[in-house]
Amino acid sequence: MFAFYDLETTGTSPAFDQPLQFAAILTDDDFNQVERVDIRCRLAPHILPAPWALAVTGVSPDQLMDPALPSWFEFSHQISDLIKRWAPATWTGYNTLAFDEEFLRQSFYQNLHPNLYQTQFDNNDRLDLMKVIYAVRDLEPNALEWPLDDLGRESFKLDRLAPANGFANHDAHDALGDVEATIHVASLVRKRAPAVWEQCLLNRDKHQVGRLLQSGHPVCLIERFGAAPPRSYFGAYAGTNPQNKNSVAFLDLDLCDASIIDANDRDLAKAVAASPKLIRTIAINKAPNLFPVANPSSAHSSLAQLVSAHSEFHKRVGQALADRYAGKEPAQHVEQLIYDGFYSAEDKRVLEDFTAGDWRNRARIVAQLDDIRLKQLGMRLIFSNAPEFVSMNYRSAASAAIRDRWLTNEPSTPWTTKATVDEQLDEIMSGEVLDRGRICALQDFYQARVSEIDT
Repeated sequence: MFAFYDLETTGTSPAFDQPLQFAAILTDDDFNQVERVDIRCRLAPHILPAPWALAVTGVSPDQLMDPALPSWFEFSHQISDLIKRWAPATWTGYNTLAFDEEFLRQSFYQNLHPNLYQTQFDNNDRLDLMKVIYAVRDLEPNALEWPLDDLGRESFKLDRLAPANGFANHDAHDALGDVEATIHVASLVRKRAPAVWEQCLLNRDKHQVGRLLQSGHPVCLIERFGAAPPRSYFGAYAGTNPQNKNSVAFLDLDLCDASIIDANDRDLAKAVAASPKLIRTIAINKAPNLFPVANPSSAHSSLAQLVSAHSEFHKRVGQALADRYAGKEPAQHVEQLIYDGFYSAEDKRVLEDFTAGDWRNRARIVAQLDDIRLKQLGMRLIFSNAPEFVSMNYRSAASAAIRDRWLTNEPSTPWTTKATVDEQLDEIMSGEVLDRGRICALQDFYQARVSEIDT
C-alpha cells in the first residue's frame, strides 16, 4: 500500500511554522485509490504566518481563525490516528523527506505525541518521489518530458513536471491537488522506468541500502545540488558515524586514489567537509538514490576493493563524520531541540496520559514530566488551548514571549516577524500577486493579530 500525502503550511520552517492542510490518498500497489482524506486546522496562537505562504496557498484570514476547524493539537492527532489505521504503508510524497516529513515530526513533537517517527513504525516506510525523479532524469531521461523554468533551466517542481507529463487541471499549492499530481507522476515512472522504480523501492529499507554499500563493489549515488541537473557519483562504502548508525560515508572513486587510505585525520576532516567532497554522507534511512553498478571500470573496482579491506580506515572516516559537527552551537529554542535525545520510558507513559486526559488534567500531568522540553511545550499547549488552566503569571510571560518573537528586530530570525510580514506584504502588493480585496484582508488580519499580542 502507498500513502501519498502533502501538507500546506504557514511558511517554510518546520520548527517555527505549522501545517494548515493535510491531504492523503491511500492506494494499493497498482495505485488504485482505497481512501482519501483532506483536513485543515486553525492557526496556533503563537505563530505568525508568512504572507507569501497565504498568498500562494490561497488560505484566507477567516480560514486561519475558523473556530469550526480543529486546533493544531487536534489536527495532529487526526493525522496520527490515520497513520496507525493505514499501516503498513509506504508514506510517499514530493520532497516530503526534507519538508513535509519534518513538519509532521514537529507537529507530533510540539503537540506531545509519544512517538515522533510514526511514518517509520508499524512496518511503515518512506519514499520521496522527487528523489526518484532525479534518478529517472539521470538513468532514463527519455521516460518523461522535462519542463523548463522561467530562466530556461530544467525544472523539477511538481507544478511544472506533472502538467508537462499529461496531468491536466493541476491545482498546485493545494495539498490534495499535489497528492493527485504525485500519484500521476509515480504511475508514469513505474510504467516507463521500471528498473529505476524497483531499485528505489528497495532503497526504502535501510538494511538493504547498507548491504549494497558494504558489498565491496562500486555503487552509484544520484544527487542534485542547486540548479544543476541530477548526476551520478560512483563510490564505495568508507565508514559509519559511531554516533549515528544511519549516517554512512561514501568515498568518491573519481576524486580519490589509494593514498586516501593513509590520509591523516586532518585531511580526512577536510575530505568530509570541504568542496568538492571526496567523502559524502549518506543517510541510509532516507531512501537514498543508490544503485548497483553493472559494469564498473577496473579502476573503480580496484579502489573499492582496497577500501573495503581497510576496516581501520572505515573507523577513522566514521569518526570524521562524527567530529564534523562536534563544535556546533547548541540550539536556543525548544522547537530546535526535537532531536536532542529520546524520551524516557516514564515520560512516554506520561505522554499517553496527557493524550487521554482533558485540559484540566493535562495541566496536572505536565508537572510529572522529567524532560524539560516536554514541560515547556506542554505548558504552551495548555496556554494555547485552555488558558484558564494556567496562572496569570504564566499567561503574562507566554504573551510577552510571543510578543518578543514577533516584534524583534534581530535579522535572520528563523520565524516570521512583523518586519518580515511588512516586507512580504510590500512584495505581494508591488508584484500585483493578489487583488486589492485580498491584500486589504491580509493587512487587517496582521494588524489585528499583532495589536492583540502587543497589548
